[in-house]
Amino acid sequence: MSDLQLVNDRLEALISSLSAPARKEMARSIGRKLRASQQQNIKRQQAPDGTPFKPRKAQPVRSKKGRIKREMFTKLRTAKYMKTQASASEAVVEFAGNVQRMARVHHYGLRDRPSRKGKEVKYEARPLLGLNKAELDIIETALLEAMLR
Repeated sequence: MSDLQLVNDRLEALISSLSAPARKEMARSIGRKLRASQQQNIKRQQAPDGTPFKPRKAQPVRSKKGRIKREMFTKLRTAKYMKTQASASEAVVEFAGNVQRMARVHHYGLRDRPSRKGKEVKYEARPLLGLNKAELDIIETALLEAMLR
């Protein structure tokens, strides 16, 4: 554990030696790369850990004719709704505006009403945002590139 703490301390010292605008640009770059990675996960219909999303619940009334065939969250992964923010100390990827509530319901598997007068429905948990080994490698590479400039 002490070796890890030593590496962490040295990394923090290197990052703090960068100027504030350089740190902000590095965070912006990391945010863009993470957003692209998260968009690809949603496009592949899989959670950040690689497990596939639970399929939609079958509608017994519309089992064949008129069933929903399109993939989930197509609009949600666009840059209009998935925003990045960067400052000198952090990079954030988040859902913006009205879709935050819907994304939270699906991410955690909460209950919600699909329509205003509809009955409450329990949604399956479909994690939309998260970090895995690939994203950590992206962050590490971006940090190293910023340090070597």
